[in-house]
Amino acid sequence: MSDIGTLAAKGRDRAGKGAARATRREGLIPGVIYGGRQAPVLLAMAPRDIMLEMRKTGFASRLFDLTVGSDKHRVMVQDVQFHPVTDQPVHVDFLRISADTTVTVEIPVHFLNEETSPGLKRGGVLNVVRHEIEVTGKPDDLPKFFEVDLIAAEVGDSIHMSAVKIPDGVHPTITDRDFTICTIAAPSSMRSEAGEGDEAEGEDA
Repeated sequence: MSDIGTLAAKGRDRAGKGAARATRREGLIPGVIYGGRQAPVLLAMAPRDIMLEMRKTGFASRLFDLTVGSDKHRVMVQDVQFHPVTDQPVHVDFLRISADTTVTVEIPVHFLNEETSPGLKRGGVLNVVRHEIEVTGKPDDLPKFFEVDLIAAEVGDSIHMSAVKIPDGVHPTITDRDFTICTIAAPSSMRSEAGEGDEAEGEDA
């Protein structure tokens, strides 16, 4: 992971539900930094800042330099809680990152060359089994996304994890099988023709 985002927040003095509600009344999101065998740091930040980062690819696996007052912390977003009605963020947890930190995150999958895939050009349908792949690794080794190349994919093909390039030091959490990322399903017209052909062969027999 090459780029490191920047975020800014102000410190909070008190923890608890009452203090969190007071922070939200100020128009801010309460949050906390924990981990790294250090004391937690309570903070409050502008909703627009975290929402802007959430729209970017690789948000869950990205590193941030988070400034709280005069202190800077290297962190990753561990959890964002949302309001059940408005769907706005109401709390954010950050994990403090060090050189020895290993994390488990979900990395999004990007599909390449859909427009030139022979199976899709014939009318096949891309059936995505996994939009994200859960992996473990050190934050500096994590990619923003995994790429799956469909340039040679035909109708009926399945693409598995073994076809995905993974950086050194990064490992899928599923280790007991070569799981499927996507398939190229036959279009309904092709399936209908195949079914009609089977019926005709049965009648001839």
